[in-house]
Parts: sequence; structure tokens; C-alpha cells
Amino acid sequence: MASVTDLLREPALSKMEPLIQGINPGAGISRFSAEIIKQYGLGAAGYVFRTGSEAECFDRYEAAVAEGRWVVVPLWHPQFLHHRYRIRALKEPKGLLGTRDDATLVVRKDARPRIGAAALKDLSQLYIGNPRLSELEDELRRRA
Repeated sequence: MASVTDLLREPALSKMEPLIQGINPGAGISRFSAEIIKQYGLGAAGYVFRTGSEAECFDRYEAAVAEGRWVVVPLWHPQFLHHRYRIRALKEPKGLLGTRDDATLVVRKDARPRIGAAALKDLSQLYIGNPRLSELEDELRRRA
């Protein structure tokens, strides 16, 4: 399977679980996922998108991996599950998901004087990247 459209063909139709468990309804990924269900006709094939908590989404995915079940999970980058698992990203030809996010360092304006110009210059050169940030998030979650 390479594309969202492949969800409408075998072997996905007979093996994929129809529930696509998302996160909270206000999240962009949830709005985009619900629209993808409509635009690609996935609902007519039995797929259903349901919002919920991050824990419901992540736990369902990890249980499916452990049990060898086929599921679709709406994820983003950076995200700890990308560090833990090799997740196949499906191409989405209509571009409904928008662009890929990148981890970006943000500093509040009122913190600039406390940080100092030299440190801000050094920080502006810092690049973490999605893979490393996903790894860091995974480490934090394992410690919690």
C-alpha cells in the first residue's frame, strides 16, 4: 500500500480495520482526516474516523502493532511513534493534509534580553529536525 486510494482495494479492504482513531476534534490532523474520509470515498467502503484522546489513538496503534492487526492512524511529524516504529506513510494525492510540519525552535520576545545576543545567534543555528525530536519525545515518554 502506497496511497490513501489503496485503502479502497484488496488486500486493504479485507484486512484493514475500518476504524481510524484520531485525536481531539479541534486538531488539524483530525479535521484533515475527516475530510479525507469524504473526499476519497472511504466512508462508502466502511471506514470511519473517530476523534478521541491522544492516548486512545496511540494506544490503539501500539496494540495493533503488537497483535499484527492492520490499522490506519493519522499521525504528524515530529511524533514519538515515528521513532518507536517504522510507520508507512500513505501518499495523499489531493493534498488535503497540507505540508509536512518541521520542528522549530521558538523563543519568546520578552526572553531575548535574558538569553543574550550571542546565545540567540547560536540558537538560530540549531537544527533538531523531526527524527531527533521524535526520538527525544519517545525518551521523555518512556521515562514518565
